[in-house]
Amino acid sequence: MGARKEHCEFKTEIKQLMDIIVNSLYSSREVFLRELISNASDALDKLRFKAQTEPEIMGDDTDLKIRIIPDKEKRTLEIADNGIGMTWDEVAENIGTVAKSGTSAFLQAVEQAKKQDAIISPELIGQFGVGFYSAFIVADKVTLITKAAGSDQAVKWESDGQGGYTLEEAHREGRGTSVILHLKEVEEGEADFTDQWVIKDVVKRHSDFVSYPIVMDMEIEEPIPEKERVLDKDGKPIGPTTRKVVKEEVLNSMKAIWTRDPKEVSEEEYKEFYTHISHDWNEPLTWLHKRFEGVTEYSVLLYIPSVAPFDLFNPEGKFGINLYCRRVFIMDDCRELIPEYLRFVKGVIDAPDINLNVSREILQQDRLVTAIRKNVTKQILKLLADLDQEKYEKFYKEFAPVLKTGVHTDGENRDKIAELLRYRTTKSGDKLISLKEYVDNMKEGQEFIYYITGENLKALANSPHLELLKEKDYEVLLMTDPIDEWVVDSLPEYQGKKLKSAEKGELGIEEKEQQDDTEFKGLIAYLKEQLSDRVKEVRTSKRLKSSLACLTGDIWDMSAYMEKILRASGQKVPENKRVLEVNISHPLMQKMLEMYKQDKKNEKLADYAALVYDIAVISEGGKIDNPSRFNTLIGELAAS
Repeated sequence: MGARKEHCEFKTEIKQLMDIIVNSLYSSREVFLRELISNASDALDKLRFKAQTEPEIMGDDTDLKIRIIPDKEKRTLEIADNGIGMTWDEVAENIGTVAKSGTSAFLQAVEQAKKQDAIISPELIGQFGVGFYSAFIVADKVTLITKAAGSDQAVKWESDGQGGYTLEEAHREGRGTSVILHLKEVEEGEADFTDQWVIKDVVKRHSDFVSYPIVMDMEIEEPIPEKERVLDKDGKPIGPTTRKVVKEEVLNSMKAIWTRDPKEVSEEEYKEFYTHISHDWNEPLTWLHKRFEGVTEYSVLLYIPSVAPFDLFNPEGKFGINLYCRRVFIMDDCRELIPEYLRFVKGVIDAPDINLNVSREILQQDRLVTAIRKNVTKQILKLLADLDQEKYEKFYKEFAPVLKTGVHTDGENRDKIAELLRYRTTKSGDKLISLKEYVDNMKEGQEFIYYITGENLKALANSPHLELLKEKDYEVLLMTDPIDEWVVDSLPEYQGKKLKSAEKGELGIEEKEQQDDTEFKGLIAYLKEQLSDRVKEVRTSKRLKSSLACLTGDIWDMSAYMEKILRASGQKVPENKRVLEVNISHPLMQKMLEMYKQDKKNEKLADYAALVYDIAVISEGGKIDNPSRFNTLIGELAAS
């Protein structure tokens, strides 16, 4: 029986992906080397992490490195590591399929870029985790040979990037992975990636901070030792004094940048390191580099990205900090070091006192980890608070929904997070303002911070619920993010001023308004009876000035927007009848009062009762049950 071998066709999405990478990123050809080196580094990290609990997995091969082997004659370039390696199933899952969500998301991002006539840039490759395919930018065939640590069988994957790929059993001496690129012919003006100096330059610029040696055999000239030289009778050398030799050279500095003095690290070095650890080619917005000293000592280098990753809201998406102990990698995706609402933060924390054999279960109970998390959270919030307006608005546009969850989940830092909140208001136009600015702008005698929630900014700004507030020249926060419902639920007050919904309960200024509704009491009772299956109460409104009607709730009721959010997420929402408020000064209410006085059983009066309710529903962006009846009645009123 022969060795196992399979031929598989690429999925449609993979064909599209490779076509985009090869044809749209041609001007950034060197991106492939950074991505393949980064993959090799990840494989070495995984091996070193596993070796903490299974030291025998290393065997005799403990010198971890990444080797680059160019061959000018064969026109190949090999990137090899002695990392964790892959099994047959892992190769099948990770390469050549769309099992990873990043592929589909990458294609969606590309389509969006095309619609906006934007350049398809190299940052998309790393951001969506499809870096392996960048090899086809420079290669017309790629061969991958890998052997998982602890396995006796190697696997070979090979493809020309066209229709499909082959998988077969193969031979490899030790564990790890080799990616062999069969390079395309070099055209005039292009870099030749079999040229050692080209490779050395790319590694220095893009992978200098990789924490493992990136080595390559370099041909160099060295002096011939005097004892080996041939001399004439006068003692002068005959023939050459130098010779060409091949030596293994380490191409990267492997500087643990977080251990250096921040004053000695250039801005360019910080940015390159961010690219290395985040796989994000967008420049970071800002970063925090600090050494904490005291009872425990640890170093941090943390970055705030400028662009949100595609899987930011994926519950299973990776987030967390890379944890090191004395420059020894422990784990990535260390969620215990940072709260979930700061999951966009990337970087490294090096804690010398962490146990090298630490498990996630131990981390959750570790006092040192708890102390680090508390301090790091405080520092990140301060870093955000100190950003200039332009940078902060850029950050807020990308990450506000995530940051806001901290108001609900982090009681200890709630006040600090509240300082970071920004909203548009009925007075701010397109400008976002802070809660502090709102309070500073409050009218004399104003007791509350008023807000309204909903999904449409324009509809909220023109909501009938705000008519009395606008008349009093009170500013109202316009909250259009679903998470804002949880924000206001968890933030009852700010700087001693209570937050009050403009659509629930009384506004606190109605008592100054005097309006005699005695004449309408019978009609109000009639409306309540007619609409009893839809509303729990009908009241004369004190907040409406020009609009006919609106739906409100009591102070503890669920808002209309919250109901909509819960239903959209598939949750069961308990019956929540609301209050119908009517403006008795409105011409339609006057008309209905006359009809009621003449004939309480007038069928048209019942139609108008339903119309009042429909208008209230429409005014807050809702859908009505009988649009045909609504159109007919509106037409009649317009004609009368």
